[in-house]
Amino acid sequence: MIINACVQQLIFMKVLVTGGAGFIGSHVAEFYAQKGAEVIVFDNLSRGELLGKPLKNAKYNWDFLSKNRNVALVKGDVRNSSELEKAAKNANVIVHTAAQTAVTSSVSNPAVDFEVNARGTFNVLEAARKSGAGDVSVVYCSTNKVYGNNVNNVEIREKEKKYEFAGVEGINEQFSVDLCEHTPYGCSKLSGDLYAQDYAHLHGLKTGVFRMSCIYGTRQFGLEDQGWVAWFAIAAITGTPVTIFGDGKQVRDVLFVSDLVELFNSFVSSSVKNGVYNAGGGPENTLSLLELLSILENETGVKLSPSFAGWRPSDQKVYISDISKASKELNWKPKISPLAGVEKLAGWVEENKNLF
Repeated sequence: MIINACVQQLIFMKVLVTGGAGFIGSHVAEFYAQKGAEVIVFDNLSRGELLGKPLKNAKYNWDFLSKNRNVALVKGDVRNSSELEKAAKNANVIVHTAAQTAVTSSVSNPAVDFEVNARGTFNVLEAARKSGAGDVSVVYCSTNKVYGNNVNNVEIREKEKKYEFAGVEGINEQFSVDLCEHTPYGCSKLSGDLYAQDYAHLHGLKTGVFRMSCIYGTRQFGLEDQGWVAWFAIAAITGTPVTIFGDGKQVRDVLFVSDLVELFNSFVSSSVKNGVYNAGGGPENTLSLLELLSILENETGVKLSPSFAGWRPSDQKVYISDISKASKELNWKPKISPLAGVEKLAGWVEENKNLF
């Protein structure tokens, strides 16, 4: 009965998804459109420009969503406050996925990284405050990079194919974000993270800050700089050479994109007024790069022989989210295992080879 009430409520809901033509944003938009909500996808289709690479599949998710009658596509930039405020008018829910997403790009072009991630998030929060919808829920996509190099101070053990934490199962939301190396990307995302928290207290916005670990899934166009699970799957199926930066034993907890969207909706549908949550697969859903290669070799039958290069700045040898807070407060847990998730992703890549 409670679920039916939530679905009925969504029919009358207006949802704005910034970065809605991106990987995560497109899944959020599809989810709410299927529930009957009016969905505004706000995107400037600039991913290739931000990453400094031509992308022939840049409009794939935009075109995919155009077939849904509950989705309106708006070409706009989160750096343009007037465009954003117009799109956000009377929105009940704003899911802010628009971002500059690559650590490497933030180092080579920190000004753009700041403008998109820090100023863009400020503009989103201002648009939410002015939306006129009364109670507005804002979901902000933060990152585990806000914990910066402090994560590397946690004791680890080295095993044959992976590193693992020695003293804790995972990093919780109380872990320090201070006095450490973040990279410009970590700094800009932390700025948005803190502004979202402050707007909850200062202006009464319902804000959920989700510090994401490795999110992966279908319709993800991973590149060497960003989206490593998808990148390795694409490389395996298309025969593209891959480079591992470091020794390949670095570990992340991984979360399939549909589980992430369910987490966002659990917050939107909850009575929680504001919160900061780690969003990942948790200790039960982890992968090292070497473990992922083994799964892909079994899945595709292709023997992968990566080359190796030096470690990237501020790379975390191990990052695993403690997701107990989200589990407890939002009654949520991941459903899709890494094995099942990689199988779904690889199947999608195989069916859409022409996109790569």
